[in-house]
Amino acid sequence: YRTIQFYWYAKGEPERRHVLSRVDAYHGTTFASVSIGGKPGDRVPGFDYIDDTIHHLSSPDHYHHGNGRTEQEFADDLVAEFEAKIAELGADKVAAFFAEPIMGSGGVILPPADYLQRVRQICADHEIVYVSDEVVTGFGRLGEWFASESVFGIVPDIITSAKGLTSGYLPLGATIISDRIYDVIAEPGHDRYFAVGYTYSGHPVSCAAALKNIEIIEREGLLEHVRDVGPYFMEQLRTLTDLPMVGEVRGSHLMACVVFVADRDTKELYPEELDVGKLVANACEPRGLIVRPMVHLNVMSPPLVITRDEIDRVVAVLRDAIVEVRATLDEQAG
Repeated sequence: YRTIQFYWYAKGEPERRHVLSRVDAYHGTTFASVSIGGKPGDRVPGFDYIDDTIHHLSSPDHYHHGNGRTEQEFADDLVAEFEAKIAELGADKVAAFFAEPIMGSGGVILPPADYLQRVRQICADHEIVYVSDEVVTGFGRLGEWFASESVFGIVPDIITSAKGLTSGYLPLGATIISDRIYDVIAEPGHDRYFAVGYTYSGHPVSCAAALKNIEIIEREGLLEHVRDVGPYFMEQLRTLTDLPMVGEVRGSHLMACVVFVADRDTKELYPEELDVGKLVANACEPRGLIVRPMVHLNVMSPPLVITRDEIDRVVAVLRDAIVEVRATLDEQAG
């Protein structure tokens, strides 16, 4: 966020202050990043948020918000909304657009086909900085080092990363900037200095862990492995759609979620206070499986080394847990 602000200041366009994001997005919990994020549950009382220059567009969740539109029609409307917001603010006032290639914490929401490519082109046309948040999707989760170009066919101006950079063994994040950005912010000037840094920036132990982690990913062929087992993982998870309370299984490779509904025809959700995702997670844990509950769904991001046999076990446990929870809910309903 500060990099983008400084970039436009150094470019002589300090009036570019507006940032576009999306509902259901997650980009962190600092003052700026939680403001850019669009998950309603993260906007808790007692905190201030940047609301005058950060704007949230519609979530690309076709399952819940398609409202009878085809995926292409839905994408067309999202792109039209994006263009309308830029026109409303003034293209010369918009600094950046933040987007996860696949929304993670928002519920593993895949973008409609060609939506990201079209938005990327609009950003390029107006010189708006495109930021791809690959904290989740980067370093192998989708079988590629980064998903933006290899999976979705876009080249961002900035990529943020963490998590898979060290496989979580030590904390480390990285911001990868294009020459377009670097050449401007690195240019010396008597009236400007990019003051950025943290006590532990570039910590040698974390960096050593990252280098070794990358070495292991390459040596063990983990990207190729994920490309091999990832489609099988999604295929097996989709067998759960024969269960009445499973509304949708979505994801890509080793990033997936199962959406629970009270009525599959209407896509009606269970009451939020029921926390059905937590009920299923609680039923999974004693069976040896940990999933991430998120109110109406369970998110799964298994290790990159998972095998087909382990995938079968994951899906079997999840099926048993869902059946148990549904039986309990039916019994309680009388």
